Amino acid sequence: MNDYPEKTCEIDRLIRHPKLVSAALAGDKTQQRRDGLYAYPGETFVLEGVEFEVTAVERQRIGDMSDADAQAEGYPNLAVYKDLILRMHSGMEWNDDGLVWLHCFKRRQPE
Repeated sequence: MNDYPEKTCEIDRLIRHPKLVSAALAGDKTQQRRDGLYAYPGETFVLEGVEFEVTAVERQRIGDMSDADAQAEGYPNLAVYKDLILRMHSGMEWNDDGLVWLHCFKRRQPE
């Protein structure tokens, strides 16, 4: 394992919103950005009985996000993602230099 800091939250809180859970289950969501570190690579979590594995975790500037990243988050494009984030967090400003933790994941295949 790389030298990651201690987690700031438990992995079961990585994806909570019903629309995002549905997007992950449909295969439309494969990334989740958070202010804190919620998981390490190789850890698993379960959404509605389906197991997912965290495949990568990295620090990322929020300003480095692309439309493809927003789509991997389950949104049609970066503008929609940005608008939603700002509405969800009243008083927050979009700071391109702000750092987030990018959690990449995939559905685990039954063994």
